[in-house]
Amino acid sequence: MKRIHLILIVIILAVVATAAWYSMNKPMSNMTTPANPAVGGIVQDDSGKTVRYWYDPMVPEQKFDKPGKSPFMDMQLIPKYAEDAGSDNGVSIPSNTQQNLGMRIESVIMMDFGDDLTAVGRVEPDERGYYAVQTRIPGFVERLLVRAVGDPVRKGQKIAEIYAPELLAAQQEYLALSDLEPIAEGEVLKQAARNRLKLLGMTEGEIATISKNHQSSPRFGVYAPASGVVTELSVKEGAQSMMGTPLMQINDLSTVWLIAEIPERDASRVILGSAAEVRLQASSNQVLKGKVGYLYPMLDDTSRTLRVRIELANSGNQLRPGMYADVRLSGMSHSALAVPSESVISTGQRKVVIVKETHGFRPVEVITGQESHGHTEITQGLSEGEQVVSSGQFLIDSEASLSGVLARLSKQDATPPANMQDDMKGMDMSHDSMKGEKP
Repeated sequence: MKRIHLILIVIILAVVATAAWYSMNKPMSNMTTPANPAVGGIVQDDSGKTVRYWYDPMVPEQKFDKPGKSPFMDMQLIPKYAEDAGSDNGVSIPSNTQQNLGMRIESVIMMDFGDDLTAVGRVEPDERGYYAVQTRIPGFVERLLVRAVGDPVRKGQKIAEIYAPELLAAQQEYLALSDLEPIAEGEVLKQAARNRLKLLGMTEGEIATISKNHQSSPRFGVYAPASGVVTELSVKEGAQSMMGTPLMQINDLSTVWLIAEIPERDASRVILGSAAEVRLQASSNQVLKGKVGYLYPMLDDTSRTLRVRIELANSGNQLRPGMYADVRLSGMSHSALAVPSESVISTGQRKVVIVKETHGFRPVEVITGQESHGHTEITQGLSEGEQVVSSGQFLIDSEASLSGVLARLSKQDATPPANMQDDMKGMDMSHDSMKGEKP
């Protein structure tokens, strides 16, 4: 019996050894051959389409030649098919999806930019119409005929009477020379005394009066040098006036300035002599005509605007300083490429439009200029006749972001940033170490 048991044990051990030897020595080709063939070294899937590479949507710049789990994220790699787009720089949207989304395609056209500019202006006094009224000798203001700021005056109107002892002595000297018997140098002295009265502030009329009456006047008059309104009043009646100290200031308002603020982007379109239409906000039905008389050399740092000056005639004093008006200026025009403004996608760092191609859509970075009548000027990035998406482009933009197209627009597809390379290397090492661990 013991011999039978021993024989059975030997048979069982022989069977186990044979099975182990067969398992260790069977061909390995069946285990390593993939279920699907490889094209150009890239493992294909069973969709029937040609897989160009596999990628992680969260790190689209990194490409893989076979499926598997992403080393960056806890997700499976996704195939990139050759049929999806003509190149890596585009995306494909099925035609039925385009119809459902109501996508509109419009062409890049040439368009005139630089139509009339609009701005807001403020009426200011003409600074060349300021007149300071003062006396040439000290005295006392015995009579003040203009007594408040804002009072209107006419040119030649007497506005004050001044008592000046120095002028009184000069009058008496002139009258004394007039009484002398005719001598060789008498006329010369008399003319010199007369000129002195004029230099001290007397008018020809006042000198003729004292010559006729042969009596000096203790007062002399101060007259308005121009028509306008009193903007400053520095003395009161009875006060002492000093030589060189202004009594008042008069502003001639027959011409006023309209100071308009032009945005910085439109500053180059305004030139000297540009025609201007002005509508007062207090009376929008009235249109005034003027022209740009001066461009200020400095740009306002706060509002980033250029101040321009428009000269306006002010007959009837309808234009009062401080009034606001709407201004329309004739700006310089030029032809440029244009697309619908709604087709431009602003990301904050750049501006992108979606261009339609034969096999799909491609985002293109552009540089924009002016806007006019619902269109935006394109200074760089597009050519005339190209077709852009004006509606539904945000879906394509999202797909382009997932496919890494916008990243390639930033010139980051060939070489990721240094910090990303380091992160990728760290992730690869971590992934390799995980594959080498035994359960």
